Amino acid sequence: MPGKNQSTQASRPEETYQEVSAAYGAALSRLARAYEAEPEKRGDLLQEIHIAMWKSLGRFNGSCSLRTWVFRIAHNVAASHVLRERRRNRVRMVGLEELDAAAGAPDSLQAVAEHQALARLTDLIRQLMPIDRQVILSYLEGMDAEAISELTGLSTSNVATKIHRIKEILRKRFEAGDSDEQ
Repeated sequence: MPGKNQSTQASRPEETYQEVSAAYGAALSRLARAYEAEPEKRGDLLQEIHIAMWKSLGRFNGSCSLRTWVFRIAHNVAASHVLRERRRNRVRMVGLEELDAAAGAPDSLQAVAEHQALARLTDLIRQLMPIDRQVILSYLEGMDAEAISELTGLSTSNVATKIHRIKEILRKRFEAGDSDEQ
């Protein structure tokens, strides 16, 4: 990097990137898992997210929280990934209305059951349109409606309504045992 303050400019992005990776690495892995089912492609997606964050460090101006910025980048990269894969594979995604219409073991067995339940829920979330997926994943990461609104550009009331509807639809589909991708 040419310039007078090369070491200052280089160390700040590196420090910020290290901070982001340490604070949000696990959440970004979960986000990638929710957007991509195949482990190899999931690793590529996670790498794309990290590259996009690194490249955009110079544009982060503090107008939103670091958390919001990280998730905005991650969701944008993941949504682009899904659309690229959809075009490549012609995978069918469904809207909320269509998704709604289709509507005490030992420890080791319980762990397997919990893993299967999480996999079923992840499959259901993966079927959502990108904006609905972004809303519910952000909610599951502990973001409130206001933060999700800032992230997505939707109104706070719209976000709250979407969260409620998505949770209800996912609950119905999960209880019905429906997790097959359509």
